[in-house]
Amino acid sequence: MTTISMLINGERRQAADGASFERRNPLDGEVATRAPAASPADAIAAVEAAHAAFAAWSQTGPGERRALLLKAAHALEARTGAFVQAMARETGASAMWAGFNVHLAAGILTEAAALTTQISGEVIPSDVPGSLAMGVRQAAGVVVGIAPWNAPVILATRAIATPLACGNTVVLKGSELCPETHALIVDAMNEAGLPPGVVNFVTNAPADAGAVVEAMVAHPAVRRVNFTGSTRVGRIIAQTCARYLKPVVLELGGKAPLVVLDDADVDAAVNAAAFGAFANSGQICMSTERIVVDATVADEFVAKFAAKARSLPVGDPREGPVVLGSVVDASTVTRCNALIDDALAKGAKLVCGGRAENTLMPATVLDHVTPEMLIYREESFGPVKAVVRVDGVEQAVATANDNEFGLSSAVFGRDVARAWNVARRIEAGICHVNGPTVHDEAQMPFGGVKASGYGRFGGKAGVEAFTELRWITVQTTPRHYPF
Repeated sequence: MTTISMLINGERRQAADGASFERRNPLDGEVATRAPAASPADAIAAVEAAHAAFAAWSQTGPGERRALLLKAAHALEARTGAFVQAMARETGASAMWAGFNVHLAAGILTEAAALTTQISGEVIPSDVPGSLAMGVRQAAGVVVGIAPWNAPVILATRAIATPLACGNTVVLKGSELCPETHALIVDAMNEAGLPPGVVNFVTNAPADAGAVVEAMVAHPAVRRVNFTGSTRVGRIIAQTCARYLKPVVLELGGKAPLVVLDDADVDAAVNAAAFGAFANSGQICMSTERIVVDATVADEFVAKFAAKARSLPVGDPREGPVVLGSVVDASTVTRCNALIDDALAKGAKLVCGGRAENTLMPATVLDHVTPEMLIYREESFGPVKAVVRVDGVEQAVATANDNEFGLSSAVFGRDVARAWNVARRIEAGICHVNGPTVHDEAQMPFGGVKASGYGRFGGKAGVEAFTELRWITVQTTPRHYPF
């Protein structure tokens, strides 16, 4: 077991009242981490530390911010082994997934470092003689980042990297399911030499999440909020931010379709679908959830996809290399088993896998899924995937869009122009032609539509999200007034 601390104004702290909570390993129930259970007062202290640090940090030059973010990237990568162990203990993640998280998170910091000189404005022609009118982007203030457990290093780093590059100070609220993993990120930032108060870190017991988040959002110094997580919680965050008129970026749930057209390279589609469906046991917001396959190639696709799925090793990630480690908790098992039972009762065919008895869940494929089945619409967030057979492009597009979510998607077809036109019609913030639904790069505008949220992380879109656009004028000649 590891005991961690919060970080407030550069100091490691426990909760002011000494309260703590435990995170247990999903496989054996052993205590993985003991973490501080912050109160609203602790959270306010973190916000006020960030506010006190903002004036100086927002005025640091881009070169200085760049150098510190690059140091943080190196410090993060140096902790790869610690991340692998922490993620295995806290969330049951495989070493492969943990390593990928650290690699991409370091890239996010490197990209943020590059953005420090890209925070630019424009000169706008004015109708007033002698008026030099400019649109200027400036740091907003304190940013609260709320990160989940499923891609914990990537998503917590993303919550703070671009805000820091833009000159904001941040408070990261760690996930209750992986507090040590998130603490390791803050350790790397601290080691890099960021001034006290620029990055602050709080953890809370699950029952206290609502009060802790509202205390931070309500604080006048907080000017931006970003949240990655479920649509259910995202709605609550959005309502809270609306009450206090705080802009928020929301990246929420998904039900990503992968469309296999009649002219697709089936082998390429199978490989992409397997990666997208079963990486991290399907517990990714971009996970391939619905495989929409043209009936003319469906039999070949399903046979090859099932063979690939059966070959994926499942096991305790603490004992050796696996593709599918443990899912995060027993509720995932219960949910996925219910989806399987419902689909089979309504006529689906179980191609491989099946009901699980514990959190080591096998790759499961259900064929002939129809709209009457729960798994057609509901996010499994586990390694249970639906194949929906369709006739032609129009039905494929309609099926892909027949869902409340709209985060990631993919289309496979050898006629790239045709596939591109299908991609343009899919209602999702992200679509990849002849690539997997699980694909993230730090410089890309990442986010969804519909119930998958709003706003964008990454690159210039991230700069827009975490800065204020101000209109500033300089009158360079005498100005005439009507009175």
